[in-house]
Amino acid sequence: MDIQLLILFVFLTLIAEILGTVGGFGSSVFFVPLAGFFLDFHSVLGITVILHLVSNISKIALFGKAMNRRVLLLVGIPSMLCVIFGAWLSSFVETELLKLLLAIFLIMLSLFLLVKKKFEIEPTSFNAITGGGVSGFIAGLVGTGGAIRGLTMAAFNLEKQVFIASSAMIDLMTDLSRSVIYFGQGYVHRHDLYLVPFLFGAAILGTWLGKRIVMRMKQPQFRSVVLIFVFAIGVVSLIGYFKNASVGG
Repeated sequence: MDIQLLILFVFLTLIAEILGTVGGFGSSVFFVPLAGFFLDFHSVLGITVILHLVSNISKIALFGKAMNRRVLLLVGIPSMLCVIFGAWLSSFVETELLKLLLAIFLIMLSLFLLVKKKFEIEPTSFNAITGGGVSGFIAGLVGTGGAIRGLTMAAFNLEKQVFIASSAMIDLMTDLSRSVIYFGQGYVHRHDLYLVPFLFGAAILGTWLGKRIVMRMKQPQFRSVVLIFVFAIGVVSLIGYFKNASVGG
């Protein structure tokens, strides 16, 4: 990656981290499709784990120990278990198909949440376990499931800092689980490791900036802006997929 592309890559990573922190979806919902324009999809999955580990540790450090134990158990444990299956399955699915699935997932989810602004999931144990499992599976398969986890956790009406801290801890548990599979499948490549210091810096700075925004903002308005970004990224990813398919054909 030349210097101009590297600067753009780091800048987009920083933006993804800020939006992920403030929106409550996690940075991967932005980072995975954007990084796909710079790296092959399996490399993106491997690099995402490294970014997330630093990002979530930063969130936990900045937002303190304000975590909800019930949410951690009901959402976190199923997510941690199902992400292993999704990560394992990713090695059997063709990478271009994974890109298509990711684009469709982002578009459909963002449109649904934009149209159904008042949609709520009942805060039952069954819904929490199901939502945690689905978000973990999708995170393992295509690299991002934070939006589904965020929607599930929103049912518990958590205060913003409690929400972010709890979500970060669940994300950390999930990333530790899938990192074992990704490393074993060779998704983390030596030639990409030079990006790690840049990812560390973007994750820490983005989380810090995100926290400052969270403390000053009204969440509902920003949530709509974040969802529009998610939709736009999904559309761009879908266009990119069909362009590559037409070239390959």
